[in-house]
Amino acid sequence: MLPQANRLKHRRDFQAVYQKGIRRSGRYFTLRGLRQRRKIPKLAIAVTSQSMVVSQPPTRIGISISQKVSKKAVVRNRIKRQIRGVLRHLLPRILPGWHLAIVVQPRAVTCDYAEFLRELEQLLAEAEVIDGN
Repeated sequence: MLPQANRLKHRRDFQAVYQKGIRRSGRYFTLRGLRQRRKIPKLAIAVTSQSMVVSQPPTRIGISISQKVSKKAVVRNRIKRQIRGVLRHLLPRILPGWHLAIVVQPRAVTCDYAEFLRELEQLLAEAEVIDGN
């Protein structure tokens, strides 16, 4: 599992990402992303204007996989486990302050871990969520 702070869970958060966010598509996934802006109270700005350090909220990631991918829950859950494993590997490189939704395409049934890793890394680099080097 991803750490609790890095999970995108609520329907309203997914809807905001789908409606306002960017989209990058690959062979097995569609990556939707929305950059979050940290709101700072006016009082905090007035008091700490000289030494203001604004921390970004953590990146939150959700996985969407429909029954079009497979009718079998076992297959869908295996794909989600592999994606979460890839995301745990990439999480230290992902910039803070993003809401990401990963939509799985039906072709992903034939995919393995290495292909998931390669494609997710490429999509995140295209969206400028991680350093593309």
